[in-house]
Amino acid sequence: MSNVATYQLLDGKQCSEAVRADIASQAAVVTAQRGRAPHLAAVLVGNDGASRTYVESKVRACQSVGFRSSLIELPTSTTEAELLDLISSLNRDPELDGFIVQLPLPKHISEEKVTLAIDPRKDVDGFHPESLGRMVLGLPGFLPATPAGIVELLRHYGISTAGKHCVVIGRSNIVGTPMSLLMSRNTEPGNCTVTLAHSRTKDLPAITRQADILIVAIGKPEFVTADMVKDGAVVVDVGIHRITDTTKKSGFRLVGDVHFDDVAAKCSWISPVPGGVGPMTITSLLLNTLKAAERP
Repeated sequence: MSNVATYQLLDGKQCSEAVRADIASQAAVVTAQRGRAPHLAAVLVGNDGASRTYVESKVRACQSVGFRSSLIELPTSTTEAELLDLISSLNRDPELDGFIVQLPLPKHISEEKVTLAIDPRKDVDGFHPESLGRMVLGLPGFLPATPAGIVELLRHYGISTAGKHCVVIGRSNIVGTPMSLLMSRNTEPGNCTVTLAHSRTKDLPAITRQADILIVAIGKPEFVTADMVKDGAVVVDVGIHRITDTTKKSGFRLVGDVHFDDVAAKCSWISPVPGGVGPMTITSLLLNTLKAAERP
């Protein structure tokens, strides 16, 4: 039986609204100083439904804070050379502060080549090796949006992290690996002892039960269940999946990598899906764009 009476939500929607208010006021200053608003472009190749929804939400977020936004849509048949040519022109565009190329890309286009082609000064996704290298060294730069958003979420709610055991499930270059580095840094939030677990980890539940802070980015719907979480843990759910639900008008519902209904009662804090990490990822992208616009 859990000894945690109630859990509290790490509400990314509420947190992002507070952060975006600050971004909007800073963006107004930048716009007044240089005569143009911070400008973010998004490149969407193909017609992946989830990617389209995500990119459109980024465009709306830009408008809400006084940024200019551009959406460049390309057909699935776009060649790798054509996309690289476009990236080269965006790199040179003096009116553009930052841009993203939405992943995943069609299979005939190398994500690695595309990532390397983006000018690090405009890499507001924080995926370029130079951006990641600066993060490792603790130098100023663009942090990957989702891990940075999670750190901001923990900061906003005053979650104490120093000396805590943080377990991260998932080792992707976009979320898991940078997340483990940020949580171990000599900052607040940070100063955790970090375990990075993944698909080859033996006896994963024994490790996750040690976590004071559990960050789940494994990409499997409702993977983490109550028996994998210790009482009083802080649980951050990075996953988002559509699963069939005939009781819903849409025919589906959104769930995370954590079985929320099963796990929540054991937690001190837990992020919901949707409305947890997702809004913070977009807010981090806005922060990176503002940072690019403020650079001399």
